[in-house]
Amino acid sequence: MIKHQIRKAIIPVAGAGTRFLPATKAIPKEMLPILNKPVLQYVVEEIVESGITDIIFVTSYNKRACEDHFDKTPELERMLKQQGKKDLLEQIKQISNMANFIFVRQKGPYGNGTPVLNCANIIGNEPFAVLWGDEVFDCPKKPRLAQLIEVFAKYGDPVLTGYKITKEDTKKYGVIDGVEVEPGVLQVKNIIEKPGPDKAPSRVASLGAYVLTPDIFPILKKTKRGKDGELWLVDAIFQLKQKRPIYAKLVEGTYFDTGNKSSWLKVNINFALKDPEIRKDIKTFLKKVI
Repeated sequence: MIKHQIRKAIIPVAGAGTRFLPATKAIPKEMLPILNKPVLQYVVEEIVESGITDIIFVTSYNKRACEDHFDKTPELERMLKQQGKKDLLEQIKQISNMANFIFVRQKGPYGNGTPVLNCANIIGNEPFAVLWGDEVFDCPKKPRLAQLIEVFAKYGDPVLTGYKITKEDTKKYGVIDGVEVEPGVLQVKNIIEKPGPDKAPSRVASLGAYVLTPDIFPILKKTKRGKDGELWLVDAIFQLKQKRPIYAKLVEGTYFDTGNKSSWLKVNINFALKDPEIRKDIKTFLKKVI
């Protein structure tokens, strides 16, 4: 069995968040709340719970709020201490102590491959994880990223997120064409972008969390710009597949893309119904309005 320790994770947060305008004119989409925590904090907590110590945010000029959220706040901490709000004080202090946070400004062409390439010197010659700042998995047993890392530890090759979807959802996602090498693990042959029910090779979507190896960086540097003239990470992963196996882990849990209004509301309702403090009130409200 191949053993690898994943120490670093990249979270690209430089996107404009146009699907949530006008709210995201001043607030990063990653800072929109799920109950009383921003989406980005849930992603960070998943990474930390998966054993990773160093988290790299790739930001832009209008994402300062993301940096501030994970910084220390002496004035707020002092106020909470004076008011005797010990539980809140501990929660606030814990945020900045969860991991070693590194902040990089995105430079280069548009596309989700650019923020990964921006981190090449920080990652060095290590395997690493990439997660998007607006996707949340509710996994009661084990964090999504921990599930991916287990597969990587066994095979030593890049691992993608696989997720079981309905026939209709094959119109919305890239669908994995692969061979099952063990229960819940596929070796990826291809990913078909939004094929629809008639052409879908499987009912397993490829979603946005990855464990990657450092040999992706020289490939990213040479990758030509793809759709909309942007540099796409998946294009580089396809090229990497010509050199080594790529796997996908069928993640056990519930996926929420918080990047659109409908999904953002659904994840808030889902989490609210599990919150012992407010779930009774929310259930009563839902029964009343439905």
